[in-house]
Amino acid sequence: MQTNLAPEFQGTADGLEAEAILRKCVHCGFCTATCPTYQLLGDELDGPRGRIYLIKQVLEGDVPTRKTQLHLDRCLTCRNCETTCPSGVDYGHLIDIGRKLVDERVERPVAEKALRWALKAGLPSPLFGPAMKLGQAVRGLLPEALKNKVPAAPSAGAWPTRQHTRKMLMLAGCVQPSMQPNINSATARVLDAAGIEVVLAAQAGCCGAVKFHLNDHDGGKAEMRRNIDAWWSHVESGVEALVMNASGCGVMVKDYGHLFKDEPAYAAKAARISELTRDVSELLPELVAPLREHLSQHRPAEIGQITFHPPCTLQHGQQLRGGVEKHLGALGFKVNTASCEAHLCCGSAGTYSVLQPDLAYQLRDRKLGNLSQMQPAVIVSANIGCITHLQSGTATPVRHWIEVLDDALLNK
Repeated sequence: MQTNLAPEFQGTADGLEAEAILRKCVHCGFCTATCPTYQLLGDELDGPRGRIYLIKQVLEGDVPTRKTQLHLDRCLTCRNCETTCPSGVDYGHLIDIGRKLVDERVERPVAEKALRWALKAGLPSPLFGPAMKLGQAVRGLLPEALKNKVPAAPSAGAWPTRQHTRKMLMLAGCVQPSMQPNINSATARVLDAAGIEVVLAAQAGCCGAVKFHLNDHDGGKAEMRRNIDAWWSHVESGVEALVMNASGCGVMVKDYGHLFKDEPAYAAKAARISELTRDVSELLPELVAPLREHLSQHRPAEIGQITFHPPCTLQHGQQLRGGVEKHLGALGFKVNTASCEAHLCCGSAGTYSVLQPDLAYQLRDRKLGNLSQMQPAVIVSANIGCITHLQSGTATPVRHWIEVLDDALLNK
């Protein structure tokens, strides 16, 4: 796609990166066929190709409007289009640039600005945990829309105390410790059973995705720098990997190297952090053999049919597909994915389900309809947002797959 950048964008980092991405697009429209919002709305401007044109127009000097902003807001950033694209268009980075440029030029209504501020200030805040506990205490009194975002108070289980020579860092996350603390402790127990010690860096917090994807790039990158600083001494001491059990955080941290490539003080460190980052499913090939001796012989069969919903941040953002199903199957679990539309987003998409609830719930119900055809005893996923969003629409338990694996361990 030929572009002619307006003078204000020529020679800028955003302009140069966006132009390079745009030039790969060949207008083929394959992306439209797999875009969730286009499938729901049928509007070319609510598909990747249309949004690419809108961003191109802004970069060439056209004045964006609220309508431009709305079409970009409606994008889930699921990156399904990247998986589909035959030309390798880096749509995820382009939409981040486009939203930032449009938000700098288009004023949002006061109520919309307030909600977005509350999300980016509240979710990564230390006050989120106490607020979630309060919400769980009065959950039965909450309106349905709010109750959907407040899971019943869970149990975390015990954290392993054994020490091992092999050590891996893990990001606790910002919302996960309060909403579903068992995911972190289950991850630590599973790795402990395989002879790996999980290490947490006390000063690390939100991966930066919440603020960054709400167009507060400076705030998001400040959180990323804090994490890099918190992890760096552990990296220098030789930890094997930085393990992520929330695929949304994983795809963000794997992008640190790209985001800091032009920042000399952090470029090399960020690249090393991204290089070390692994979704916990990427460890499964080496975990199967050592875990077999720790698994209950009958427990995988007792759990029944497990249906896996692969988050977009795992299958499209990180390009990781099939590993969870394959390796859990090798451990004796009966696992499948939906036979229809397994590639489509469930509608959670970080803060999307709060900011675009009508579309998010349509996608949730569509996803649950496809999952229910598998008649699962339990639905599993790999991201806290997907788990919470899907659970709000079904009585079938929705869990992280590593919790199900942890349930089958002996002598925990």
